[in-house]
Amino acid sequence: MSLAESLISNSYSIQAYERDQITINDKVYTDSLVLSPDKLIEQWPVNSLSQLETEHLQCIFDMKPDVILLGTGEKQIFPDMHILGHFAQRGFGVEVMNTGALCRTYNILVAEGRHVAAAFILEIN
Repeated sequence: MSLAESLISNSYSIQAYERDQITINDKVYTDSLVLSPDKLIEQWPVNSLSQLETEHLQCIFDMKPDVILLGTGEKQIFPDMHILGHFAQRGFGVEVMNTGALCRTYNILVAEGRHVAAAFILEIN
């Protein structure tokens, strides 16, 4: 699905997504990743929600975002309570949503000038 015709100046923005890929600033990514307006972490080692562990979250916390978004694929699926608790222990809230909603929400927040971190879980076929 196409999201944006033009890029948000000096920021990473999402232009399109499909079940197994995301287009960011004219480049297609097929591995899970973490994204903020000014940083892209490729090949985030989480290929399914069941693989998500607390150690995978540190790179997100290091971004010191105002908002954290977690995309869980085609369906919104909440992580285990110990993962959600880890966000709370570190002083962060997290919004869990499907990938399409995450892409749209991320672009809106970036356009508003918010410092958002988005983690995308793209399942390997």
